[in-house]
Amino acid sequence: MGVPKFYRWVSERYPCLSQVLKEHQIPEFDNLYLDMNGIIHQCSHPNDDDVHFRISEDKIFADIFHYLEVLFRIIKPRKVFFMAVDGVAPRAKMNQQRGRRFRSAKEAEDKIKKALEKGETLPTEARFDSNCITPGTEFMARLHEHLKYFVNMKISTDKSWQGVTVYLSGHETPGEGEHKIMEFIRSEKAKPHHDPNTRHCLYGLDADLIMLGLTSHEAHFALLREEVRFGGKKSQRACAPEETTFHLLHLSLMREYIDYEFSPVKDKIPFEYDIERIIDDWILMGFLVGNDFIPHLPHLHINHDALPLLYRTYMAILPELGGYINENGHLNLKRFEKYLTRLSDFDREHFSEVFVDLKWFESKVGNKYLNEAAGIAAEEARNNKQKKQKAQENSLCLAALEKNEVVTARTVLEDEPEDDDLFETEFRQYKRTYYMTKMGVEVVSDDFLADQAECYVQAIQWILHYYYHGVQSWSWYYPYHYAPYLSDIRNISELKIKFELGKPFMPFEQLLAVLPAASKDLLPKCYQHLMISQDSPIIEYYPPDFKTDLNGKQQEWEAVVLIPFIDEKRLLQAMESCNKCLKEEEKRRNTHSACLMYWYDKDAEFRYMSPWPERFPAIERCHTRYKTIPLDAWHVEITHNQITKINKSALYFCGFPTLKHIKHKFYLRKSGVQVFQQSSHGENMIREGEIQTVENVASLILGKPVFVNWPHLEEARVVAVSDGETKFYLEEPHGTQKLYMGNAVPPTKVAYVGDNEQSMWLKEVQGLSEHYQRRKGIIIHETSIVVYAQLLTGNRYQLNQNGEVYLEKQWSKQVLPFVYQTVVKDIKAFDSRFSNIKTLDDLFPPGSTAFMLGSPYYGCMGEVQDSRDVIPEGRIRVVFNIPCEPQLDPLIQNQHKYSVKYNPAYILASRLGVSGYLVSRFTGSIFIGRGSKKNPHGDHKANVGLNLKFNKKNEEVPGYTKKVGSEWMYSSAVEQLLAEYLERVPELFNYIAKNSQEDIFYEDDIWPGEDENGAEKVQEIVAWLKAHPVSALSRSSCDLQILDAAIVEKIEEEIEKCKQRKSNKKVRVTVKPHLLYRPLEQQNGVVPDRDAEYKLFDRVVNVRENFSVPVGLRGTIIGIKGASRETDVLFEVLFDEEFLGGLTIRCSPARGYRLPSSALINLSHGSRSEMGNQKLTAIVKPQPAANNYNSYASDLSSVCSQKVHLGGLNHSPRSLFVPTQAQSKQDDEFCTIWQSLQVSGKSYHTQQNICYPLTTGNICDTTFCSFFFSIWSAAYMNKPHSTGGAQNTPALETGGHPFAGPQPAMSTPVSELSRICSLVGMSQPDFSFVKTPQTMTVCHIKLSNGLLVHGPQCHSEAEAKEKAALFALQRLSSIGVNFALPPPPPPPVFPNYQPLGVPVPPGPIPPVFTQPPANMMPPSSHMFGPVSWGAPVPIHSKHYYPGSYPGNILAGFGIFVTKKRAASKKNFELKEFQSSPQAAPLKNEQPVSSDHIQQDSSSTPLKSPQAAQSTVSFQENMATPSVPHNKSTPNTSSKRKPRKLAVNFGAPKSSE
Repeated sequence: MGVPKFYRWVSERYPCLSQVLKEHQIPEFDNLYLDMNGIIHQCSHPNDDDVHFRISEDKIFADIFHYLEVLFRIIKPRKVFFMAVDGVAPRAKMNQQRGRRFRSAKEAEDKIKKALEKGETLPTEARFDSNCITPGTEFMARLHEHLKYFVNMKISTDKSWQGVTVYLSGHETPGEGEHKIMEFIRSEKAKPHHDPNTRHCLYGLDADLIMLGLTSHEAHFALLREEVRFGGKKSQRACAPEETTFHLLHLSLMREYIDYEFSPVKDKIPFEYDIERIIDDWILMGFLVGNDFIPHLPHLHINHDALPLLYRTYMAILPELGGYINENGHLNLKRFEKYLTRLSDFDREHFSEVFVDLKWFESKVGNKYLNEAAGIAAEEARNNKQKKQKAQENSLCLAALEKNEVVTARTVLEDEPEDDDLFETEFRQYKRTYYMTKMGVEVVSDDFLADQAECYVQAIQWILHYYYHGVQSWSWYYPYHYAPYLSDIRNISELKIKFELGKPFMPFEQLLAVLPAASKDLLPKCYQHLMISQDSPIIEYYPPDFKTDLNGKQQEWEAVVLIPFIDEKRLLQAMESCNKCLKEEEKRRNTHSACLMYWYDKDAEFRYMSPWPERFPAIERCHTRYKTIPLDAWHVEITHNQITKINKSALYFCGFPTLKHIKHKFYLRKSGVQVFQQSSHGENMIREGEIQTVENVASLILGKPVFVNWPHLEEARVVAVSDGETKFYLEEPHGTQKLYMGNAVPPTKVAYVGDNEQSMWLKEVQGLSEHYQRRKGIIIHETSIVVYAQLLTGNRYQLNQNGEVYLEKQWSKQVLPFVYQTVVKDIKAFDSRFSNIKTLDDLFPPGSTAFMLGSPYYGCMGEVQDSRDVIPEGRIRVVFNIPCEPQLDPLIQNQHKYSVKYNPAYILASRLGVSGYLVSRFTGSIFIGRGSKKNPHGDHKANVGLNLKFNKKNEEVPGYTKKVGSEWMYSSAVEQLLAEYLERVPELFNYIAKNSQEDIFYEDDIWPGEDENGAEKVQEIVAWLKAHPVSALSRSSCDLQILDAAIVEKIEEEIEKCKQRKSNKKVRVTVKPHLLYRPLEQQNGVVPDRDAEYKLFDRVVNVRENFSVPVGLRGTIIGIKGASRETDVLFEVLFDEEFLGGLTIRCSPARGYRLPSSALINLSHGSRSEMGNQKLTAIVKPQPAANNYNSYASDLSSVCSQKVHLGGLNHSPRSLFVPTQAQSKQDDEFCTIWQSLQVSGKSYHTQQNICYPLTTGNICDTTFCSFFFSIWSAAYMNKPHSTGGAQNTPALETGGHPFAGPQPAMSTPVSELSRICSLVGMSQPDFSFVKTPQTMTVCHIKLSNGLLVHGPQCHSEAEAKEKAALFALQRLSSIGVNFALPPPPPPPVFPNYQPLGVPVPPGPIPPVFTQPPANMMPPSSHMFGPVSWGAPVPIHSKHYYPGSYPGNILAGFGIFVTKKRAASKKNFELKEFQSSPQAAPLKNEQPVSSDHIQQDSSSTPLKSPQAAQSTVSFQENMATPSVPHNKSTPNTSSKRKPRKLAVNFGAPKSSE
């Protein structure tokens, strides 16, 4: 079947069918079936285009094992795991197999020939001949032994395999893999106790699996397959299964879509509308466009809209048929004939287009008939017409008599213009030519056409039997390379179709029937001469050369391979004389054997020998039993094949989507739905949601679980509901995620929404509507309500008061918006994750593995001991292993020495002496076509670009290119590469520089000279690029934060040093159960420690069992791949040891892996919490933050702008602060408050507890501000101090602050850069300007510490200067200003303020500070002398008022930002906003166990008299300036006791 075409067509017409598989959303399956041949091909010859590729057999076997493990782990079948390898196929399939194998041998030969002609040297080892993947070869026999070994090994050693029955149907069991699977399913269904709700998952790449799955009529059936990328050049498949994106295609949805497709006939048919019967007919129609057994009908091509034509015709004719065509696998010939007759109009329509051209041609030639044959046909037609006229006269007269009207026969004939006879004549001649040229017949007689019709109908019936009932004849096959015209398949209603069952070929017979002579070595020696010797009786079956015919198709692989069909009798006769020469081992290979069924038996124990001891170890303790299943054990009589009927709407099976739950309309239209990487061209099935007017939605769903993301439903907990004007939200203590079921009333609050939030709300709605329409083909109409919810991440074991263990649902911390129309509530979901763990003894049996989540020993793996004596006290006894950890701190501080330096394009250009445009162009893709622009030859284009950046896919090549904001940066490696390229073909650079406006260039234009051969030059360039190591580099997403390979190498060195220290000690402790994490399948998807934040360089441990990465293996984070959902964030981890299935991610082989946070415990987070000291690492940026909502009254932007954030926060590692995606104006809420406070002369009343974040115009997000603070505070702490520093400190009055003289009114990057230089004792920066050829300006900054920074290209010098200063600040941030010690963090303030849109109570607010408002830093124990920092940029061009404000206004706001904020993801919008008046304490330098201490200010006793007088009580020496400052060092300060602080802006004003 034009296989990818059918799959793509179906997926685009029915857009919700396939769903990308996410680990935490995989439905539960009972049975997993693998069509193994796809896996074998993929692991043995992943890329046939590469003639240099070689692979060893043990690597193939190991890769196959690994692939099987991964698939098993993804799906986790509960009952059955069925692996089916193709055995001997029916004769009908062999024609296609033969064609394929002949073609692949010829293609391989041609590729090798071309490579040798080019002078390439090929490896000496023989290449892998993919034709050996045929039953009966030595390779398949060895593979079968290894698969048996693998099954025994997994069942004996892997717990997850032990509850499952494993079937292995090998190459010796006759039948194609997928059909052996269907036979098993049919036999299971025929059993009396069959469960109709069995959930099946079938893995395979063939599109006919869709048909096969539907023939089962099972309700819960899904297909698993790798993502197929359409469009663009065929990229090499990712070899590692973990790197592969899998799709799940839901046949449950397919059934509903087919129902929609044919629903127009519901009211038109006189018999019962039955969707199961409609599906059967849909399958039949799919066979007419061609498949593995018959050629496609002439001119019916999937990509020329053949299928919609078949469906339209079916709907038009069905009301007249009186029933369905395909009756459970039996063709109703009378109805089928009527359908084909109606369909044959298509033949005439198609010809009429040809006919018009023919007439035009004739008018030019001036001959009535173009050839003799047409003339004879015309004569015949005339005779026929006279007979027809007689008959018409008779019938017409009869009709006239009945109606008492007089009509002459002549009128009818006058309506038929003369062209009609000519048309029919030409049409018959046209078809006759087709049969003569394609089928090589001399005379196209009626008998010939009748024979064609019979053969075709017989073929359709054989295929139906094959799909519905299994093989009905092993020896039948379709004896032609081409199919007849539709209009010639007539008079079939009386045909009697009978099949002889016969018996399958033996493996060697099939080998001889399908292999070309080039693969003769795969056969036993004694048969080889039959393929090559001129005396062989069957030599004509092995032509060394053969033709192919595209026959209307476009791709070479779709062409018909014109080789002779094999005559079974002659083949067997020829083989007979050779059979006696077979060796014993060969005779054993030439047999049929039964399927094997394996299961776990703990009582069985024996040693299983390895089939390849050097490569795979023997299984010392094998616990497997097996039995063989006879060949015909699963055969179901045709009469017993039944359909499963179930009531689907009553119960929802999680993960099996259905369109049923929401009312909607549906229609077809072209809407360019994007399922694959391009918009589709055909019609898409569009589903329209109905408009809902919703009142009381909040009372219905707030705090309750609902299903979101219809139709691929996911469970979520609703935390807020908003209609853009009013918002209801849950008010819960931090960290609470309760469900309010039944009559439980959720703690609800209401808020009115401000303008900014309203616009955010509208953007959310627009984004959601667009996604639904573009990807799912669902129009959701006007949205009145958005629901904010937290998705289910998994279940976790919890302990209740009685000491019983239960599973509790765990919800994501992240809150996401969903449109209310797509939310489904009140459905019963089938949840089989019932737990047999009821008590602590069950949860922690002795010998089980557990991880520590408390301190000390955070993240250590331990073994549970016998704890019966301590369980009554609620404790578990564990022995923990405490390994030695590498010291990465020095490396973190010196990382800038090893990281790759990147420059903008113009710098490379200036060094290479070319324009920036050329650098940009050559690092991307450049297409060169054949011929010249005026006279192009064909569509073939060669790409001669370096392909180091991919804008559309947002991908870069680490170590070479880096995207910073919207600008690309390049490393010195790119410069060397371009220099080499420029040296090779300077003329190409010159030509492209002169013709920069062109998209495609042409060979003959670039090399116009007579003696120049453009085609050869292009071939040379392409060959050079292919051979260059750069072509094999891996790309990564621009949103990925990564450590460069050089740093990763240093980490590996550090880990090796650590291994040599070998200090593994063990400790025995009793632990409370909530501090232990036990890796259990029920808890998959649950994050072990939800408070952990991940940064580059963090040390982690894998806590997932039965996984490629061994449980308990430690590693270091070397990359963070952001995502819009926190569950999809992946961490690239470099593990301390190699392991089977490990990936190579910028590290030593087999040591890398990509894991989600649910698989890891972050050891560094543990040590950070223990020390309370948040280290600032330069490269670290926040990943998608989790929302710790205390109250959802916070501005909507915090909930709504998730997506914006998540993109914006994943900066690339070297530009801390330039987001990779456009920022929205999410800071507006803050701007408005601040603005209002800066309008002079007006008194504003605000409530207590307002904290204002710093905003710095449009260049800054909150992360940026925090960065400035880290730089400033660092600068202050390390400033060379004067001896009289303490004496110069002004005494602090009550509520006072150290205050430096007049402040600059405006803080810009340039002024900040010069301030920082002077603070750290460097001389002022040196600015110089350069003009580019495009008349743009570039600013260069030279700093006295040797740092040279180039800014981007700008239009004016002022702009260039500012931007270059910004770059310089970033560079300083990433390399530091050579600080001796990492400075300790200043105290943070948690922002608490009343939600916007709520009226503010009136009343004057007293000033808090008695001084003019300068933005000030609180003095820490390390500060000397007065300190000042730049005032913020005025917002929206409002004047910033530097003096004291007239009127009652809140005076100075101290804005404190900790380094922790700079380093981690606590950015402003995602912080908790308290709506209740509370005080936010400042965090001290001392380790404080809790991150969020909340205290009611009224209950805080004020300790000192000064503090009582003042409204603000500050830290230690803030209110007591007499402490001698010069004694205080970072070390002493950290030893002091922490003092809790309260800030209360609302307390009564003290008398001064």
